[in-house]
Amino acid sequence: MNKVSLTALAREQLETARAASSGRSSHTVYGGHEHSLRQTLIALKAGSALDDHESPGEATLYVLQGRVRVTDADAGWEGSPGDHIVIPLSRHGLQALEDSVVLLTVVKRVGPHV
Repeated sequence: MNKVSLTALAREQLETARAASSGRSSHTVYGGHEHSLRQTLIALKAGSALDDHESPGEATLYVLQGRVRVTDADAGWEGSPGDHIVIPLSRHGLQALEDSVVLLTVVKRVGPHV
């Protein structure tokens, strides 16, 4: 069993994001290339973004802190603490409207069929 304080990790990653030229920082909470389930804590300084990118497959975003906006070609969704957003399967982006921390959960296929 492994226990991680998302509150403490969010605080650390947000400090790192504020100091980074990109305005963002991330840390893998669980998973990696050998796992189907991957969870990544992402911290974004206000005004920073993850530019449009292809969908990783089934994914959700849980807002821990701040306010974010997820957009695709057709729509946009704002999230604040406690909001759970299903990531669109289309190309999409993420913008931080305030200093923000989110937990990205992705399920990917692993093994020789990939």
